Amino acid sequence: MTDIYEFLESHKISYERHDHPAVFTVEESKRLSPELDGASTKNLFLRDKKGSRHFLVTVPEDKKVDLKTLSSALDSSRLSFASPERLKTHLGIEPGSVSLLAVLNDTEKNVEVFIDQEIWEDEAILCHPLV
Repeated sequence: MTDIYEFLESHKISYERHDHPAVFTVEESKRLSPELDGASTKNLFLRDKKGSRHFLVTVPEDKKVDLKTLSSALDSSRLSFASPERLKTHLGIEPGSVSLLAVLNDTEKNVEVFIDQEIWEDEAILCHPLV
């Protein structure tokens, strides 16, 4: 698994670290995490009907995602949530720990990443560091 802090420093990517109790849902994050400026996100790890394509989709934390509409936008067959086994295989993480930064563990480049346009409009992206 990638050491995220080492990766950020070696690539000269600036970040702020804020420690808080472990959280596994958007609701827990809102309740237990400090109030920070930036785009708060939720992340969906999805697969197509055949299981041949995998997607990491990052959207604003309060955005509802219609999987049927998303599958059309991604030019994919029907989408569903990938199994915990696929999550571990492709991103090296457990359910409840999906983060945009997990794509660093996808050394085979099997996961397609899509970030909602609204995320890019903010000055910072809030995401947890794979710990």
